[in-house]
Amino acid sequence: MLLLAAIIWGSAFVAQSEGMEYVGPFTFASVRFFIGSFILLPVISFIKKKETGNGNLLEGYDKSTGIKGFFAKHKILIIGGFFCGLALTAGTNFQQWGIKYVSSVGKAGFITTLYIILVPVFSLFIGKKVRPIIWIALAFAVSGLYFLCVTEKLTFELLDILLILCAVFFAVQIMVVDHYVDKVNPVALSSFQFLIVGIISGICMFIFEKPTISGIMAAMGPILYAGVLSSGVAFTLQVVAQKDLDPTLASMIMCLESVVSVLSGFLFLGQRLSVREGIGCVLMFVGVILAQLPEKVKE
Repeated sequence: MLLLAAIIWGSAFVAQSEGMEYVGPFTFASVRFFIGSFILLPVISFIKKKETGNGNLLEGYDKSTGIKGFFAKHKILIIGGFFCGLALTAGTNFQQWGIKYVSSVGKAGFITTLYIILVPVFSLFIGKKVRPIIWIALAFAVSGLYFLCVTEKLTFELLDILLILCAVFFAVQIMVVDHYVDKVNPVALSSFQFLIVGIISGICMFIFEKPTISGIMAAMGPILYAGVLSSGVAFTLQVVAQKDLDPTLASMIMCLESVVSVLSGFLFLGQRLSVREGIGCVLMFVGVILAQLPEKVKE
C-alpha cells in the first residue's frame, strides 16, 4: 500500500507540471484539493459507520442547536484542520510555483523530500531531543541541496528557494497533523485540511489569476490524477497501512516518492538530471534514509 502511495505521489509531480500548461498554480491547487476533500467524504462515512454504526457526516447538527452545535461537537477537528490547512496551503502553492518553472520534476521531488529531515530538527523548538544521526543526515541533505540548487556562480535560483520553503511548510504541516491526529478521525482531518487549501487557493486564484472553464477542463486529467489519486487514494492507503507497519519502515518506503518523481520526469516528460543534479539527489536521499534509521534501544 505504501509503495503504491509513493508511486502515486512521485508521479503526481508530472501531473502537476502538465496541468499548469493550461491553468495557473493557484487554480490547479484549488480545484485539486476541493476534489481531494470531497473524494474522502464516502471514506469518512464508511469509517464512522464501521466504528459507531452511524455514517452520518452531519452528526451533531440539528434544528435546535444549528451550526453552533455542530461546531461545538467538532471543535478540535475544525481547529486542527484549519491550521493543518494553512501550512499545507503554503507548502502546496510554493511547490506548484516551483514545479511550474523548475528544470525537472525530479529535482523538485528531491528538494521537497527535505521535509523528512526538517521535522525532527523543528522538534527542537517544542522541547524534543534530536538524535545525533539527524545532524549527520542534515549535513548530507544540505550538501545535496548545494549540488541541486547552487549554480556555478554560487547563487540560489528563486525557484529553488520556493521549493525549499515548500519543504519547510510541509514539515510544519506534519508536526501540526501529529498534534491533532490522535484526537480526531485522521481521514476527516485530511478532508477538512484539503477543504481549507481549496478555499484559500481559490481566493488567491481570483486575485492573482484569470481562471477559465475551458482552461480547467483542458487540465482536468492532471487535476483529477492529483486530486483523486494523490490526495484521496494515496492518503487513505497511507493511513490504513501505517496502522500495522513500523513507522521507520513506512517512512523509508514513502521516501521512494522522490525516486519515482525522477523516473516519472524521465519517462513522461523526457527530463534528464545533469551529473551535478544527480549527485545532489543521491546525497539528499542518503540524508533522508539516515534520518529514518531507528535509535538503538538500550538494554
